[in-house]
Amino acid sequence: MSRTTTVTPAAAGMRDEDAAPAAAASHIRRGTPAFMRATLALFSAGLATFALVYCVQPILPILSHEFGISPASASVSLSVTTALLAVGMLFTGPISDAVGRKPVMVTALLLASCCALLATVMTSWHGILVMRALTGLALSGVAAVGMTWLSEEMHPSVAAFSMGLYISGNSIGGMSGRLLSGVMTDVVGWRIALAVIACFALASALMFWKILPASRHFRPTSLRPKTLFINFRLHWRDKALPWLFAEGFLLMGAFVTLFNYIGYRLMQSPWHLSQAVVGLLSVAYLTGTWSSPRAGALSARHGRGPIILLFTGVMLAGLLMTLSGWLWLIFAGMLLFTAGFFGAHSVASSWIGIRARRAKGQASSLYLFSYYMGSSLAGTSGGWFWHDYGWHGVTAFIGALLVIALLVGHHLHRSRA
Repeated sequence: MSRTTTVTPAAAGMRDEDAAPAAAASHIRRGTPAFMRATLALFSAGLATFALVYCVQPILPILSHEFGISPASASVSLSVTTALLAVGMLFTGPISDAVGRKPVMVTALLLASCCALLATVMTSWHGILVMRALTGLALSGVAAVGMTWLSEEMHPSVAAFSMGLYISGNSIGGMSGRLLSGVMTDVVGWRIALAVIACFALASALMFWKILPASRHFRPTSLRPKTLFINFRLHWRDKALPWLFAEGFLLMGAFVTLFNYIGYRLMQSPWHLSQAVVGLLSVAYLTGTWSSPRAGALSARHGRGPIILLFTGVMLAGLLMTLSGWLWLIFAGMLLFTAGFFGAHSVASSWIGIRARRAKGQASSLYLFSYYMGSSLAGTSGGWFWHDYGWHGVTAFIGALLVIALLVGHHLHRSRA
């Protein structure tokens, strides 16, 4: 008489995230303990990631003064991070398709925190840039893979809402990094301020490692170059994905350019705001915590095309308000601009997981590669407009990016992708 032997995933040498038993194969639904753990873990990871990326933005004028460099050169401390973040995504997305989502994200966040700490002890400008570049390269393993994990593990009924919550964590992270560095720099100096942010990110990485549920719907794919190329070509031949990649480039390029140079403007006549006050203006990011999930809910009811157009239009309206000479109206414009950006980005990023037929990690990587290249290229280019034409030049540059983004959004809507 033959006996049936049950082989557990552990006995078979499998990772638990590779195993998908039929009894546990359901997607995560809202209101369950797994939903709370996943939401908290990815919220904290997004918060730490974007705090590390953008903590230098409000102190660019301080860096210009301390190292004797121009605004455009100071902005490289942010641009080099986002550029390496973009390049790294071309590799970390496919790697996560092969080895799993959680291991890549945990390793990436731990390494990025360590590199950020090392940056605070560098005495030369080039040393700081090297550490900032390595921080961005490490963070590439979080930014793209988090979106993919959500698209795989969350139930379709809450996918857009979950993506909005994840991006709201990004917005709070961007705000926290800017706020802490901007305010603390006036009190304890920029090096200690950045070290505090790096330690916070390290603690977030450890919590993320502990509470993120294991993947249940991950299926490894080959890392063979031929497979990667086939999937790459499939993404670019899709009728919507290339346009979404372009949309990410334009939206992020516009957003980073405004926040890179608004501090230079407000520290000049007639306002002469202090570094701490300029840092406090980062509370504008709080509007992103509202607009991201709101955009997800609206797109579920009205379609993604109209909502991405709506929020891009909100960005343009907020931009025009910053031309005012009244400080309260400038800040109101920043609030509107920020809400529009996070709403539009939430819609575009959730669209990627829906459109990608396979290799979703690679598709997310391509979107975020374009997104962060927009940050790097437009963010630094805006410095030339600031130098030659002042805030009106920066506004014209950002406005051109947003008009093109509206045209791309209109094409996506008309094509009913």
